Amino acid sequence: MENSTQIFGIRAIIEAINSGKTIDKVFLQKGLHGDLFNELESLVNKTGIAKSYVPVEKLNRLTKKNHQGAVAQISPVEFYDIENLVVNVMESGKTPLFLLLDQLSDVRNFGAIIRTAECTGVSGIIIQKKGAAPINGDTIKTSAGAVFKVPICRVDHIKDAVFYMQASGIKVIAATEKTNNTIYDVSFTEPCAIIMGSEGRGINPSVLKVADDKAKLPLLGDIESLNVSVACGAFLYEAVRQRR
Repeated sequence: MENSTQIFGIRAIIEAINSGKTIDKVFLQKGLHGDLFNELESLVNKTGIAKSYVPVEKLNRLTKKNHQGAVAQISPVEFYDIENLVVNVMESGKTPLFLLLDQLSDVRNFGAIIRTAECTGVSGIIIQKKGAAPINGDTIKTSAGAVFKVPICRVDHIKDAVFYMQASGIKVIAATEKTNNTIYDVSFTEPCAIIMGSEGRGINPSVLKVADDKAKLPLLGDIESLNVSVACGAFLYEAVRQRR
C-alpha cells in the first residue's frame, strides 16, 4: 500500500468518509475500544465499507505514523455511476462491451485485466464493493496506467449489475467451464457484458444462474484452467474478432 493511497488516524478517516472520499477498505486494530473508535466502526458499518480487524503490528507495517488504530485504503480513481455509464455508452452509437468482475481479489490480475480491457475497447468495468481487489499502486502499475482510461463502476452486488445490463438490452455472458459452449459458439457481436469469476471460486452460482449465456475456453492440455486475466484476454479478443 502506498502513501498516496492511504490515510491514517481515526478522526481523519471519519472526516474522509463524511466528505465522500472513496474508501476501499479500513483496517482497524483488533481489541481497540473508545468513543471515537466506536464512532468510526459505526460509520464504516453504516456506509458498507469493507473492513478488517488486524493486530497493531499490521498497522505499524502499513504506516510508521501515529495511526491511532486505524488505517484506510483510498481509491486513486473516481468511480462511475453504472446507470449513467450504460446510458452514455448506449447513446454513443458504439456496440457496448462491458466486463463484470465477480469478486476478483488479486490486484495484479485486476490490473492486467484493466490493461487488456483498454486495449480491446471495453466500455466499462463493473466490480463489487465488497470482496473485490482494490485499486492501489500494484493495480496501477500492472495496468500500465489503463486504470485512468477505462471507466470503472462499483455496485453492491454483481447480480445488481447483471439485472441492470439485461434491462438495458445488454446480453450477459458468463465465462465458466460449466457449459458445453466454447467462446466460438457464442455471439459477441451484439451489446454484451462478460462476467469473469474470482481466482479460486469462479463465478458465484447465484450470479451464474441469471446469466443469459455461458461460454468456456477450449483447453487441450492437462491443466484444467487458465489464469483469470489470461482467460479474460481470450474472451475479449474473441469479441474483437467477431466484431471486425
